[in-house]
Amino acid sequence: MKRNRTLLVMLPLALILVVFIVYRYGYVKVSTEIAGIKEDQAIKTKTLEKYISLIAEKPKLEKRLAALTEERKADNAKLFEGQTLSLAAATLQDTVKGIITSRGGTISSERVGKPEEYGKLKTIGVTVDAVVPDARALSDILYSLETRAPYLLVKELDTRVRDFRNPRELMVKLDISAMTTGK
Repeated sequence: MKRNRTLLVMLPLALILVVFIVYRYGYVKVSTEIAGIKEDQAIKTKTLEKYISLIAEKPKLEKRLAALTEERKADNAKLFEGQTLSLAAATLQDTVKGIITSRGGTISSERVGKPEEYGKLKTIGVTVDAVVPDARALSDILYSLETRAPYLLVKELDTRVRDFRNPRELMVKLDISAMTTGK
């Protein structure tokens, strides 16, 4: 009887311990793994939704990129082209020389100035001494310099009459600058 009593007490106690062990090492462990999997799944779902929204924005971004590219090309048309600063300065010098000689002027001297830096842009300068036939030609030269597509800036203008007895020809000193992205 005593043995039956011990067995009667020990059997439910053993059953309770088995249930506790199964709960502790089986059910709780599996439920934490399932919760971790669900959390990973939620994170991946959010990431996937972000990717989908970015992919949906791709046409808008491509249009914006094309607009910015066109704007950049339009801005570059306002700058002097040249792979180096020396080439850009030579181009500027030829342009100024062509404008002055096409209006009847003659060049007596040309000098390239020292380039100045403004961030990514650089300023190149040319100083030209010329003889211009009259004030009308000088006006045409200045108009051509100020209104051309790669922008030119007349920084300095010094004009003197060549012969006071016959005040037709003018001696002109022009200091002209332009912006470039040359290296």
